[in-house]
Amino acid sequence: MSERRVLLICGDYVEDSEVMVPFQALQAYGVSVDAVCPGKKAGDFCRTAIHQSSVHQTYSESRGHNFTLNASFDEIDHTQYHGLILPGGRAPEYLAVNESVVVLVRNFVNSGKPVASICHAPLILAAAGSVNGRKCTGYRAVRPALIAAGALWVEPATLAACVVDGNIISCCSYKGHPEFIRLFVKALGGIITTPNKRILFLCGDYMEDYEVTVPFQSLQALGCHVDAVCPKKKAGDTCPTAVHDFEGDQTYSEKPGYDFTLTANFEGIDASSYDALVIPGGRAPSYLALDETVIALVKKFMESRKPVASICHGQQILAAAGVLKGMKCTAYPAVKLNVVLAGATWLEPDPIHRCFTDGNLVTGAAWPGHPEFISQLMALLGIKVTF
Repeated sequence: MSERRVLLICGDYVEDSEVMVPFQALQAYGVSVDAVCPGKKAGDFCRTAIHQSSVHQTYSESRGHNFTLNASFDEIDHTQYHGLILPGGRAPEYLAVNESVVVLVRNFVNSGKPVASICHAPLILAAAGSVNGRKCTGYRAVRPALIAAGALWVEPATLAACVVDGNIISCCSYKGHPEFIRLFVKALGGIITTPNKRILFLCGDYMEDYEVTVPFQSLQALGCHVDAVCPKKKAGDTCPTAVHDFEGDQTYSEKPGYDFTLTANFEGIDASSYDALVIPGGRAPSYLALDETVIALVKKFMESRKPVASICHGQQILAAAGVLKGMKCTAYPAVKLNVVLAGATWLEPDPIHRCFTDGNLVTGAAWPGHPEFISQLMALLGIKVTF
């Protein structure tokens, strides 16, 4: 396998999902991703914005997670990367008038390397003079600027619409992440081997936002059929999510997240029709662990030895189900008591992104561990990405 390196250009109030999902999904697939922002260095963070449809005439905005950069903008050499990702949100509006960003993006496009741009990010391509005569889409509000820059604008039929023209991949919004990421992996020379896997997500109100969205869309991008269910809810209903972040306090902070749309009915769900179960963390597990129908579902997956991947507070449900005895696992540190009392051997998550596999069980401590968490689940399912 030849290692692929990708650059991701960020800015303050970049769209929360549009920066983190590609960042962690690609790492889970074995791609090295450097995230940079002009005027900032490795270890600094960019504030993010949660944008979602509302009853108003445009989307709503709220504060998202703090996204930590892992490289310094001033040290970037575009020749050392195989591709570029440009997330959306409000950041592209000011990045498009930053000459260093414009030159860097132009160099990527002119080199013929794949450039993936989503939501408002095509504004940067327009500023770089890179869309003239090229088919392109994006969030509809960027249409006038794209047309003025000479783009052959493709009106997005849905918020998930993607367009490819040569080495430029464009997408309307994070709703299109699965296809957007899949197209980018293909453009990097990647081959995805997915043996028709069906995966079930066990959701609840105020589950952690990243911990449901990142693995859900990452697995969809690999071609898996992924369903999300919640007790007492049906397909098309939503679960509010929580943004849990680490901001210097003695425990995590919480802010409102996205409304996550369920894809299947909980009632009548057949565990035998799925190949794996994923349990996100957040606050939902504390009440889902009291639901006998949830406990019965989890027991069926564990007794059948199908892969079960649980992260953060999700292990509260495993503990309540009595399926951890004799297992080795980790969890968010505050859940250690539940895990130990349930008879498991505690594995210290140091650093916090450490994840572990014991038999059919994958456990992680928190969303910074998603690349390991997803890749270990992929291994159990026989899913591969090769370059």
